[in-house]
Amino acid sequence: MKNFFTIIGGMGTMATESYIHQLNLRTKAHKDQDYYNYTLVNHATVPDRTAYILDNTKQNPLPDLIEDFKQYATLGPDFFTLPCNTAHYFYDELAKAVDVPILHMPKETVAEIKKSYPKAKKVGLVATQGTIRDQIYDKEILAAGYDLAKPSPAVQKMTDELIYDDIKEQDVVDGKLFHDLVAQMIQETGCDVVILGCTELSLAQEREPITDLPLVDSQSTLVDRTIEWADKTQKSVS
Repeated sequence: MKNFFTIIGGMGTMATESYIHQLNLRTKAHKDQDYYNYTLVNHATVPDRTAYILDNTKQNPLPDLIEDFKQYATLGPDFFTLPCNTAHYFYDELAKAVDVPILHMPKETVAEIKKSYPKAKKVGLVATQGTIRDQIYDKEILAAGYDLAKPSPAVQKMTDELIYDDIKEQDVVDGKLFHDLVAQMIQETGCDVVILGCTELSLAQEREPITDLPLVDSQSTLVDRTIEWADKTQKSVS
């Protein structure tokens, strides 16, 4: 297969499935051949990213990720996508390991704010503790000139419950909990827009969408950028 991209997924599997679902739904297709060529790596056994970031004595997921990127780079994809925000903690090491471009989800998500909410000045972030701790979004948000708002312990607790207790453990989205944590984040911090900085939160947005609050969904943004990149590498040669 020529002119394809590779998705390094499985972190978690249901969130990756959501990414694939949205990607295919947004593809302008009228026959089988109109869809994009891609390979999916659902590496579900990659060690927990947040656990390692919070405690470096835990198993490091980087060796597994580097192995995945190197292995699938040999197939010659046009680019990689990595639909796991927390895994972007390792982005620099992964980018150095291969000669294939890797879409940077946090960077693209922050860039999306200027398009969707051009008047925003203060940006809130809800995500795993790992993403909050590793500051991958902090750098992008502050570099773009925004003020940054992080979740209170109460909002973080609600977020962790939704991500781990509900979605990862049971594949269940508590719609009220999801809506409440985003509303509370806005109320407590006065932010102009909230980034959904975890793909499980993106899954929650797909199943129990929030339509009345200002959000930028990281996985939804990654889907749009994936389509843009794939159009350049696949549609231009078809």
